[in-house]
Amino acid sequence: MLPQMLLAAGAPGTLDLDADTRSWVLVGFLTVIVPILLICVLNGPERDRVNDFYTAGRRLRPVQGAIVLSGVYLSAATVLGTTGAVAVFGFDGLFIALCTVLSLGVLLLLAGPLRERGSYTLGDTFALRAPGPAVRIAAAVVTLSACIPYLIVQLSGAGRTTAMLLGLSGAGAEQTVIVMIGALVVCATAFGGMRGMIALQIIKTVFVLAMALAVAAVLLHRFHWSADSLIDTAARGSGRPEGYMRPGLRFAAGGPVESTLDFIGLMITVVLGVACLPHVATQLNTAPDPAAARRTVRHTIGIVGAVCLVTTVMGFGAAAVVGAPKILAADPGATSSLLMLTGDLAGGSSAQTGEAWLIVLVACAVFLTTLAVVASVTLAAAGAVAHDLVTNVVRRGRTTEGREVAAARIASALVGLLSIFCAVWVQGWNMGFLSTLSLAVAASCLLPALVYALFWRGFTRRGLLWTLYGGLGSAIGLQVCSPVFSGNPMALVPEWHIDWFPLQTVALVSLPVAFLLGWLGSVTGRRHTAPMAEAPVEPDVLTY
Repeated sequence: MLPQMLLAAGAPGTLDLDADTRSWVLVGFLTVIVPILLICVLNGPERDRVNDFYTAGRRLRPVQGAIVLSGVYLSAATVLGTTGAVAVFGFDGLFIALCTVLSLGVLLLLAGPLRERGSYTLGDTFALRAPGPAVRIAAAVVTLSACIPYLIVQLSGAGRTTAMLLGLSGAGAEQTVIVMIGALVVCATAFGGMRGMIALQIIKTVFVLAMALAVAAVLLHRFHWSADSLIDTAARGSGRPEGYMRPGLRFAAGGPVESTLDFIGLMITVVLGVACLPHVATQLNTAPDPAAARRTVRHTIGIVGAVCLVTTVMGFGAAAVVGAPKILAADPGATSSLLMLTGDLAGGSSAQTGEAWLIVLVACAVFLTTLAVVASVTLAAAGAVAHDLVTNVVRRGRTTEGREVAAARIASALVGLLSIFCAVWVQGWNMGFLSTLSLAVAASCLLPALVYALFWRGFTRRGLLWTLYGGLGSAIGLQVCSPVFSGNPMALVPEWHIDWFPLQTVALVSLPVAFLLGWLGSVTGRRHTAPMAEAPVEPDVLTY
């Protein structure tokens, strides 16, 4: 799950497709998406049980859970962004794909303790160490701070990509597509719950694997199954053959020190941030026990690693067949590189009906991927609102399962509507700031808090609050003062000049700050923590 922080988002590219091919894309959408959404809704919980809505009864076996977790990890921005990163930056793009796989190593270390102590949300995990409404509120604030920007980026990217595939142009068309996708997500989340998400993620993962293998096979066949020939042609097509397979292209515009620190910071942000995104961490709660959660992550490493490997092949193919200068001219963010490669492999405007299947497959895979990931993030954000804030803070646990599920469905609708409104409002802006911010919050707040809460017996309520709020404040504050927010043409607000922090990635500073604040708060505050050996109360025996 690699957001578009990898590249600066820009205007969508264009696909040179004829009307018949675009008609096939539309037919493919309707034929595939409508039945899948119906399956998602029908597969929802039969009764309004909290355990079913949030965790699908905790019955996912390792192989099935790995397919679902792979779907959660493989967002549309991962596939499109990594393909574009490899096409434009070569070696640096390869390293970014590798970091996506390495982040699962971090999740593997956390998987057992998270499943052992978690219930529904990250707030439940933290509350076992330091009960009280203040901890629940802090966990919900951080969860929403990570989820909402991520949702905006995903919906905005989905609007551009889907409009391009359907041959639509203009801000109005993209905004209409965003509203339509957002409405589908709200329905899938509110009625399907976690059970619906599992069905959607399994179908989506199968589609992504089929799409990636099909495109890679057609591409390698064109180069006579020679990897050396593909990479050599990609280096020439990049426009920078001397440095294409050397590190440094991603941040070449900065000075040598800033470029090196930014690259290291980007790797740290991806490895640590992706693993701790709320919808990724809470997905482990669907496993029946800690051992199954660990096996699930181990199986996921193989699936995600295979997809990332094939994605790098497609990135080289985009540089070799389309050319990096042409990709950047059509889309400064390079997120359209896979779609442009597919259009060329299928014959472009001369594509016949038999060749259009590749474009239809890619279109459906990208659309399904966006839909599934947005739905998972929406469910995680809704859980923070309904379970942490409404049930445990406002109602102080005095509620029924039916009322909490109803609150979760309402929260799903509210989160979805807020994300739709923001995505429509910022359409056409550079999304690099929001996507960077989302991962920075996860790496700077959630990772230190989880490490301390799961592995340090001396962690206190004060330390937890200082970690969450301190990490959040430092991540947001430094990001606002970075070149990603202002001071250059590719920034979110280019006309402002408050970029006194020289780095584009802030985790090198905000992550140590969060760890330091957590330690200081714990050693200077009075101990308020439950014993580490205390087992969590299973959701199906909670008294409502």
